[in-house]
Amino acid sequence: MTFLMACTTTCTPLSATCVMPRPAVVLLSGGLDSATAAAIARADGFALFALTIDYGQRHRYELEAGRRVAAALEVERHETVSVDLSRISPSALTGAADVPKDRPPQELAAGIPATYVPARNTVFLSLALGYAEVLGAGDLVIGVNAVDYSGYPDCRPEYIAAFERLANLATKAGVEGTLRFRIQAPLIGWTKAQIIRRGMELGLDYSLTHTCYDPLTAGRPCGRCDACLLRRRGFVEAGRNDPLQYPA
Repeated sequence: MTFLMACTTTCTPLSATCVMPRPAVVLLSGGLDSATAAAIARADGFALFALTIDYGQRHRYELEAGRRVAAALEVERHETVSVDLSRISPSALTGAADVPKDRPPQELAAGIPATYVPARNTVFLSLALGYAEVLGAGDLVIGVNAVDYSGYPDCRPEYIAAFERLANLATKAGVEGTLRFRIQAPLIGWTKAQIIRRGMELGLDYSLTHTCYDPLTAGRPCGRCDACLLRRRGFVEAGRNDPLQYPA
């Protein structure tokens, strides 16, 4: 497979020098965090190659959101890859188990919830790494967050640092020194309110995103799952209005 990079050079007329933006592979789920991480990378001058993973989740709404966000950010290329984790995963996000609802704040980071999908970020980052090596992109962007999160072990700084070491040990480009892989996780130490404020500063339209783990008809958020509760609290703390509509 051959990938052609779009011509997005920045040229200086007097010097006739052209600077090609560095390519980066961004994992784009269609959620608030991944959209913000992608917007930050774009603002930092990266040419974005977006990767959305259809992992057998119970609904398609976040895949649709990924396409919307990719179009709004004018990414160079957007790929959707299917890896059906529902065949091996007992998670509430891929199977029939109930999605937790109405959990108080103190419970959200206590233990690993039923919505944990075994090895999900490892699978996602591995796919992004393979794509990045083909593209010649040294940067992988992921919107993980270790502050306002629900106890997922693959959202921690230690995990991101470990995967970056793996990326440089387990690839031809890393071993031969033609690329130095870096995992860009710009949101990892931010609160949800900080993430939202930064996204809005960059002009990100959060109405394009999807957050809910257990959406209602036509993708309307339930307002009660962990993801909805964290998002709603984040907008309140940021002093901004969430463009999504929740049940009364």
